[in-house]
Amino acid sequence: MALAETAGSLARALDSALDAERAALPLSREMACGLLRMGDDQLPRLLSAATALKQRFKPGVITYSRKVFLPLTNLCRDYCGYCTFRRDPGEAGAHTMTPDEVLQIARDGARLGCTEALFSLGDKPELNFPAMRDTLHRLGYNSTLQYLEAMCDLVLRETTLLPHPNPGLLSAEWIRRLAAVSPSMGLMLETTNPLLLRAGAAHDNAPDKVPARRLRTIEEAGKQKVPFTTGLLIGIGETLEDRVDTLLAIRELHRRYGHIQEVIVQNFRVKPGIPMRDWPEPTHGEMLRTVAVARLLMPEVNIQAPPNLSAPYYDDLLDAGINDWGGVSPLTPDFINPERPWPHLAQLQLRTEAKGFSLRQRLPVYPEFLPAATRAPGCLAEKVRAAADTQGYAKGMAA
Repeated sequence: MALAETAGSLARALDSALDAERAALPLSREMACGLLRMGDDQLPRLLSAATALKQRFKPGVITYSRKVFLPLTNLCRDYCGYCTFRRDPGEAGAHTMTPDEVLQIARDGARLGCTEALFSLGDKPELNFPAMRDTLHRLGYNSTLQYLEAMCDLVLRETTLLPHPNPGLLSAEWIRRLAAVSPSMGLMLETTNPLLLRAGAAHDNAPDKVPARRLRTIEEAGKQKVPFTTGLLIGIGETLEDRVDTLLAIRELHRRYGHIQEVIVQNFRVKPGIPMRDWPEPTHGEMLRTVAVARLLMPEVNIQAPPNLSAPYYDDLLDAGINDWGGVSPLTPDFINPERPWPHLAQLQLRTEAKGFSLRQRLPVYPEFLPAATRAPGCLAEKVRAAADTQGYAKGMAA
């Protein structure tokens, strides 16, 4: 395509997005890729278009989930080039939480107004490590997923928190079982590019990061109508086209099943000691463009970006069309990015309000997905209803 024609196409895409009456334009893959390549001189127009769409979707409000982060086990059979969370058995820092530890942190979080218990863990470490199998047997379980199910049930029954598990790949049976003890769950798609599985790439020696397998898990959650969080990780070796393709794959699954409650746009951050320690990070401009294009591609889906990974300029993300900050904890660190502390909640509220928005605390399941999370009778539905106010936000909290 000639340069003038390309520029004209991008201008038309922006003009259409800026037109409030035509805000739900079917942005093409070609246009989305072009918008990610646009120069800084056009960035304000792109951000304006994204903000206009966000305001049509959820005007005036930015949400977040007050959570505790529960790293149930950091043993993992995947070796991703950007990860400092995972450990092998016997390695310094390797740990599997006990039920007492889980319950203590959940109760401490409840006293601080938290409503979400975010469970993060390595993907099926017992398949690689006999030591993990021994730990599970001592605890009385046969698998990590069985233990996760029990800990979700424990938190649900013994505290006011609602579990939100991120356990990795899941079968249809395990989605059904975990959905009985958690109102929502998640799995980051990260990328649809299988070339990142090559030797030396970000997902080298990471069997659970095969894109097709992750897409199957997300699709199965859709078939079961489970409110689901997913997203992409930018800066791990993917192309701009890969970013768009990942967003389009998520959009298509949501079009078919309507279950994607949140799309996270997460940026890779360098850490000492990781294989990708010399890798270039995405620029602030890249992050803003990706968030804005995500909003243009999915104008009526909740778009989130972690504030701690864009500090100190995280409030710029509000100009790119996000409507949610994700989970923020007043108690526990971000165990995936421990060098990046959460912003203080009072500061988060001040920065949000400075941009003209009010900050509302939500549950781990978004208000519009509460009917799906409470459709079956029992403890889970009762706990979700008890935690929600009349608008579906977290009860008793303005922020």
